[in-house]
Amino acid sequence: MNFKMIVYIVGHIIKIESLLLLVPVITAVIYGEWQGAVYGILAIALYFIGFAITLLKPKNNVFYIKEGCVATALCWICLSLAGSIPLVITGEIPSFTDAMFEIVSGFTTTGSSILTDVEILSHASLIWRSFTHWVGGMGILIFLLAVIPLTGGSNVNLMKAESPGPQVDKSMPHVKTTAILLYVIYTVMTVLEFVALLLTGLPVFDSVCMSFGTAGTGGFGILNTSVASYPVASQWVIAVFMLLFGVNFNVYVCLIFRRFKNALKNDEIKVYLSMVICSIVVITINIYESCHGLFDALTKSTFQVASIVTTTGFSTADFDAWPTLSKIILLLLMLSGACAGSTAGGLKISRICIAYKTMKMEINSILHPREVKAIKMDGHNLDTKTLRGTIIYIVIYAFILINSVLLISFNGYDIVTTFTSVLATFNNIGPGLSMVGPTANFSFFSDFSKWVLIFDMLAGRLEIFPIIMLFRPSIWRGTVFKHRKTY
Repeated sequence: MNFKMIVYIVGHIIKIESLLLLVPVITAVIYGEWQGAVYGILAIALYFIGFAITLLKPKNNVFYIKEGCVATALCWICLSLAGSIPLVITGEIPSFTDAMFEIVSGFTTTGSSILTDVEILSHASLIWRSFTHWVGGMGILIFLLAVIPLTGGSNVNLMKAESPGPQVDKSMPHVKTTAILLYVIYTVMTVLEFVALLLTGLPVFDSVCMSFGTAGTGGFGILNTSVASYPVASQWVIAVFMLLFGVNFNVYVCLIFRRFKNALKNDEIKVYLSMVICSIVVITINIYESCHGLFDALTKSTFQVASIVTTTGFSTADFDAWPTLSKIILLLLMLSGACAGSTAGGLKISRICIAYKTMKMEINSILHPREVKAIKMDGHNLDTKTLRGTIIYIVIYAFILINSVLLISFNGYDIVTTFTSVLATFNNIGPGLSMVGPTANFSFFSDFSKWVLIFDMLAGRLEIFPIIMLFRPSIWRGTVFKHRKTY
């Protein structure tokens, strides 16, 4: 374990966060808010801490997947710890546990909140919450792929540890070039949404925050009514961009380089669009009688389907009051999530497709023992490693989900609240049902439960493995023993 290299990367992340804190500082200056001083002082302190750490550049920069997992987990924990400090110092969220919950929810693009009145926050804190969504959406460590030269397992090991989905495809020959291109696409799409929202009549500040939240598929609103108070045109813009950010970014890379065949052969996109269209149609019919006409029903169903399947979490209606059929469909969309390689959370449609095809193959092998068929995705045969990794991920996912539900159940709340609170945080969705529905929040949970949900948010965003690696004693024993052998 190259522990010195891990610390070196954490130091760079701390320096980057110090620069990110300039966003709320500038916002506070514009609106004349004293909270900006807190963010500014913290930014200076973090920069010097990160600078001191990165002065000790390790001679050995070999970096494999185990280092990538540990570095990723530690970086996200450090990001969240530092990011929660301003909320505590300003007194806007005086409880450290609550502040940590809020910021972890931001960076992991979950959108679950402990705030009962979000509108009392300063503009600096509001934009910081939304900006954490944008930072966490694509992944802050990908920034480093263009900065730190790594050898050994190459830069892709860091990308594998942070990127969502069963595998990371190198869209271009060099990972550094891929990382830059992904962020260019991400930024351009965010700017396009910002301009579109301005054209619908939304104020500049609201447009910025909504664009950050949509791009990261996060869900932090700046109004207590989430998106319901915005014009219908704004709601449609946000809905469309939520669906666009739920698409695998490799598809956009293929379109940019005119690899149209590769884009059209993407099985996951076909399933994704089919799920969205079918869900919208069924829910529109199901809620039609309780809405003001067909267009109103279509608007609400489209927005909520887009919000839930992409695990964004914005809301324009209290879907907890919808008929059972609609709630069941939304619950299934919570489980699936959107595409791998997007900014969305959840199991990912690609994993569900792989699991389904594996199950189908196993059943066929019982009926036809001599028949040999390969499992294909996007026209390519899947190797055993990918199939095995997908099944293992689903098993571990179920194990964490069940145990988290058991731990949260000690609060004594109803089963729908208990189950969907875990599902909403583990899948980085935001709202659940019942007491954690779209018009409620997570403030009533005990501190113990909040820390369980914090773990779930981090595990869900980092695809489980980087976080559970921290709990492997052999990782740390190996580091200690190796260190001792050098003396």
